[in-house]
Amino acid sequence: MHKAGDVVLGGLFQVHFFSVFPDLSFPTEPQQPTCHGFDVLGFRQAQTMAFAIDEINRNFNLLPNVTLGYSLYDNCLELGIGFRAALSLVSGQEEQFILDETCVGAPPVLAIVGDSSSTRSIAISSVLGLYRVPMVSYFATCSCLSDRKKYPSFFRTIPSDAFQVRAMIQVLNHFGWTWAGLLISDDDYGLHAARSFQSDFVQSGEGCLAYLDILPWGNDKAELRRIVDVMKKSTARVVIVFAHESHMINLMAEVVRQNVTGLQWIASEAWTAATVLHSPHFMPYLSGTLGIAIRRGEISGLREFFLQIRPDQHHNNSYGNSMVNQFWEYTFQCRFAPPPAGWVEGGGALCTGQEDLENVETEYLDISNLRPEYNVYKAVYALAYALDDMLQCEPGRGPFSGHNCGSLKGLEPWQLLYYLEKVNFTTPFGDQVSFDENGDALPIYDIMNWLWLPDGRTKVQNVGEVKRSAFKGEELTIDEEKIFWNFESKKPPQSVCSESCPPGTRMARKKGQPVCCFDCILCSEGKISNETGWYSALNTAVCRNNINMRLKIFSIFLDSMECTSCPEDFWSSPQRDHCVPKKTEFLSYNEPLGICLTATSLLGTCVCAVVLSIFIYHRGTPIVRANNSELSFQLLLSLKLCFLCSLLFIGRPRLWTCQLRHAAFGISFVLCVSCILVKTMVVLAVFKASKPGGGASLKWFGVLQQRGTVMVLTSIQAAICTTWLVSASPTPHKNTQYHNDKIVYECAVGSTIGFAVLLGYIGFLAILSFLIAFIARNLPDSFNEAKLITFSMLIFCAVWVAFVPAYISSPGKYADAVEVFAILASSFGLLLALFGPKCYIILLRPERNTKKAIMGRGIES
Repeated sequence: MHKAGDVVLGGLFQVHFFSVFPDLSFPTEPQQPTCHGFDVLGFRQAQTMAFAIDEINRNFNLLPNVTLGYSLYDNCLELGIGFRAALSLVSGQEEQFILDETCVGAPPVLAIVGDSSSTRSIAISSVLGLYRVPMVSYFATCSCLSDRKKYPSFFRTIPSDAFQVRAMIQVLNHFGWTWAGLLISDDDYGLHAARSFQSDFVQSGEGCLAYLDILPWGNDKAELRRIVDVMKKSTARVVIVFAHESHMINLMAEVVRQNVTGLQWIASEAWTAATVLHSPHFMPYLSGTLGIAIRRGEISGLREFFLQIRPDQHHNNSYGNSMVNQFWEYTFQCRFAPPPAGWVEGGGALCTGQEDLENVETEYLDISNLRPEYNVYKAVYALAYALDDMLQCEPGRGPFSGHNCGSLKGLEPWQLLYYLEKVNFTTPFGDQVSFDENGDALPIYDIMNWLWLPDGRTKVQNVGEVKRSAFKGEELTIDEEKIFWNFESKKPPQSVCSESCPPGTRMARKKGQPVCCFDCILCSEGKISNETGWYSALNTAVCRNNINMRLKIFSIFLDSMECTSCPEDFWSSPQRDHCVPKKTEFLSYNEPLGICLTATSLLGTCVCAVVLSIFIYHRGTPIVRANNSELSFQLLLSLKLCFLCSLLFIGRPRLWTCQLRHAAFGISFVLCVSCILVKTMVVLAVFKASKPGGGASLKWFGVLQQRGTVMVLTSIQAAICTTWLVSASPTPHKNTQYHNDKIVYECAVGSTIGFAVLLGYIGFLAILSFLIAFIARNLPDSFNEAKLITFSMLIFCAVWVAFVPAYISSPGKYADAVEVFAILASSFGLLLALFGPKCYIILLRPERNTKKAIMGRGIES
């Protein structure tokens, strides 16, 4: 179809489904290819371009005093034919037709609207780009066409497949479908979509593809059978088909044959509105399909324009009017004169050109679902607005060399290209049209749902939209209440390879399978996992179009493959879903062991007090006086301190208790052992003084010397403790090495050497006392307390020799319990061994508590 004008725009449309090429054996001149199978929708798109140009010509505000013309060609769904048509448009090498009264020849085409196919657009634009001829496609969606280096003059009013894939992924994420199958066509449309799915859906971690198969172009039954078998065996309930309706017809025939139900189909824009699939044969399987559809628009006055066409309305020659003639013959099933041979004889009707379109049922007049047509409308207006901007340029202020402007007489396509890149307008339907740096328009898609009505009709209803704006980014809107689900539950299906791991477990990848397939393994002790999966969070991120949030969620997803360790002072709960504070353990006053030790310590203290009271009350008796009463009183006081210092080992360790416990223990025991040592030495000195010439030995063991010796020996221990506390003081310590789930509070000794010196000094005095007492054990009973001292020191040494290995091998609070037990055992041993026999005589055998009895006993011995 052609129309003359000051500026002519070219158009490439699919008006026929099939083409037949002549024999190219070259015995004669080759004939032109012929096309058949009239496509009413393709013709409607071509007529929409004619309407848009007619509407612009009637608009006094847009391109005043300029008449647009058009030259529309049929590509017959064939690359060769479409490519030749494009070259004919831009070169003018075509059959002549009358342009006006004086000029004869092909019109100069300034730009081309088309093509509908990505493959044809790639081929045509790669050539037109060399000459900077603008090409605005209304249906080519391949993301590869956004490459400005390869296709510098290509624009489109339909979103790129890259955004269509993103739109599909947002739908998948919205319903939590992370496990899907993908079927594609074997062309640029399908292959680039598969590449986008791999990068945007799989590699970004938003989901996994259960399978990826290429649909054959023809009816290859063996290959289709294999693909459907894969679909049946797969656990994926969602099937995405990025192909054309011809592929779907063949695929669905095999799906019906094998009766594959229970699938949720996701349709690309190529077949979302394909009415040929709405047959009762297919709808039991395809009902509930969700599809991505080109934005629907409304074009006022379009139906009236469609009704005005007549076979003789344009040029009277068949060349300029061939599309309209073929549409007329297809719609009314008639033929124009002269008819083909045998047509009339066979009962065929002749076309008059006066038939009424409103009397026939045809898709041509259905303008309720204008989608590709709306893109055609926007493409024509984009070129018109760009041309209008160029013609309004003020001389001397132009964007070209020397600040020149483009003019209608010397108009060049590359000049229009400059303004087309900057075009920005709003359609009467309210959609903004502009192109980004890649020639892509602001993308917007409708989300469609196939509803099978009880009367057998199929309704393709709009349930949402997904769009990208300059300020808000990607936005998804879905009305779930309107969606029809072809499942018994009437709810969205679950399509995941593995259910999200519950809290307390971690994901273990299944070997050789995608990242979405995993087993859930309970976290080990001390580790938790409180992420129930990343679907809900990911959906939130998608709805808010927060790319950084999606990346963060993906990183959480990767991290959740391993459980998270609890902080040092926390431990995992039994369910491994949260951290709880670790149980604390120390020798407490509230536990049975602590209570027993405390009671024993207080008992020992009370016994010491009782014995001291007895000795004070009976201090004038011979047995008390004969055993050096002052040292006995000091010894009892030191034993009382020994019993009391054990209480510092019980209770929660604090800094002052850690510092005081060992110092009090060391000084108390040195005081005790020093008294015993001096007592032993006095016994030995008294025995020597009783011998002839031995009186001089007593002058070294008078009262002052005894007190001084005890003070000096005790002061040495005090100095050791002071040095230890100043250099490396014991401190409270949280020990987690004994038990993973417990914190053992203990006192770290600070300096092992200091602790060893403290114990060693006590041991040295104890051994020295034992040796001296052992030497004096056979002295006469009247002077001899050495036997009792020997026995008491034997008990003392035995207890502390056993203490060392027991203390080292006891963990946590039991080490403190062992030390308390050693203190109490050695203290009770000294108390009972040294003061038990004396208390027995004082209380139970008072008749023996006389000087005569004591001396007599010695004489009897």
